[in-house]
Amino acid sequence: MLASGAGGNGHSCSLRRFGGRTGCAPRGGAERSGGLGCGLRRGRQGEAWSRAGPGAAMAEEALEAVRRELREFSVAARELSVPLAVPYLDKPPTPLCFYRDWICPNRPCIIRNALQHWPALQKWSLPYFRATVGSTEVSVAVTPDGYADAVRGDRFVMPAERRLPLSFVVDVLEDRAQHPGVLYVQKQCSNLPTELAQLLPDLESHVPWASEALGKMPDAVNFWLGEAAAVTSLHKDHYENLYCVVSGEKHFLLHPPSDRPFIPYELYTPATYQLTEEGAFKVVDEEAMEKVPWIPLDPLAPDLARYPSYSQAQALRCTVQAGEILYLPALWFHHVQQSHGCIAVNFWYDMEYDFKYSYFQLLDSLTKASGLN
Repeated sequence: MLASGAGGNGHSCSLRRFGGRTGCAPRGGAERSGGLGCGLRRGRQGEAWSRAGPGAAMAEEALEAVRRELREFSVAARELSVPLAVPYLDKPPTPLCFYRDWICPNRPCIIRNALQHWPALQKWSLPYFRATVGSTEVSVAVTPDGYADAVRGDRFVMPAERRLPLSFVVDVLEDRAQHPGVLYVQKQCSNLPTELAQLLPDLESHVPWASEALGKMPDAVNFWLGEAAAVTSLHKDHYENLYCVVSGEKHFLLHPPSDRPFIPYELYTPATYQLTEEGAFKVVDEEAMEKVPWIPLDPLAPDLARYPSYSQAQALRCTVQAGEILYLPALWFHHVQQSHGCIAVNFWYDMEYDFKYSYFQLLDSLTKASGLN
């Protein structure tokens, strides 16, 4: 999810994520395009056209033509290249097949029987963590409702971060202890090697066939452990993501990059949850940070009255179970839930900033400029 990182609240990598993950410039582009006709109020169109002249009407017609083409593009892209369901592979692909069949066409897949050689698959459990790394302090995201890095009201709110012994997190997951809010070990920027290095012998340091196909080693190796209430809001990353479930299961809702015209972004003042001594949460603005472009829509219960275009998007849903790897291509939108106490590791490989990236940037810019957001 979030490339949160070092610093008092772990925001240094968050800033990288807000810029890198969303790929969205502030919506000034859309606002500037509004100068072509946004000053005209639809309720008094006839009077407005007469004041503004035929140029404004032509501009609006041109914008509507762009909107129509964007909608048709998304439908055509779905028919040509987006699967109806996430495909399964029964074994890891060769580097050549992985590159040819999945990376190049930017298509997700779930690889079964990919982690059987990891000792972690047999060893990792809550009791094992308590016994081996229980005294190790880790960064834990704490939120009142399980939504870290999500839109709440008119704010984009990041979690409170606390340093807690992993044994305490395990106790909370096993109902042996209590803590205000929802706990989620989800700090990225390679929290596995930096915070839980004792666990590294239990798994590979990378995914060899993926590393060979991509021609690089992963930028980050991240460890995930949390409650069922912990949810990752809809977003996208500029990483090729190999998401490995070790115990439990993860539930993904996916949208291809071509659904961008139907997915709304808005600009939000960034803020952070703070946990008071009484165990209450308060929201504190991050005044030194710029506004953050984020998706306000909950795909599980979309407000179609406010965001009617989302009804034209078609999500793919999949469940990744223990021993499976989800290949989540760069720029795919995803929303994530999990079973209680799910244990996972993911490998982030920086994407190639090639024509796929440039085409998406063009799609994103046209979506904003045409007012489809």
